Amino acid sequence: MVRISAAYYGELHCEAVHGPSQAQLQTDAPADNEGRGEAFSPTDLVATALGTCILTTMGIVARRAGIAIEGSSVTVDKEMTAQAPRRIARLTVHVQMAIPRSADPQGVLEPILTKCPVSRSLHPDVEVVARLSWKPEAP
Repeated sequence: MVRISAAYYGELHCEAVHGPSQAQLQTDAPADNEGRGEAFSPTDLVATALGTCILTTMGIVARRAGIAIEGSSVTVDKEMTAQAPRRIARLTVHVQMAIPRSADPQGVLEPILTKCPVSRSLHPDVEVVARLSWKPEAP
């Protein structure tokens, strides 16, 4: 079990503390929902969790397979519903691998796009569109 604690400080700002490490982060409501957008919104953290979970899980699998993926990156575009109830409608994920496809001859990395723990935890109503780009092969 991991405990996350959070406190509300007013003006739609919260601070969360990760129990094991005591790392802290702040949240704010987004500018389009009565906040000032001065920090990650709670739904931004869902998008962040998905992107970092994909990279972290790829890192675990890559390390086990002897593949170095350092320098790989991810972008996640979050789209909210236009109508009530307000929720995440779509997360568009693009993973940019710092290695060519030939560095993963067994094809162990690409399936992680939809199989990381956060991806498996999202409600099926959240559309996830994920793609992976490989570094071009050296001539």
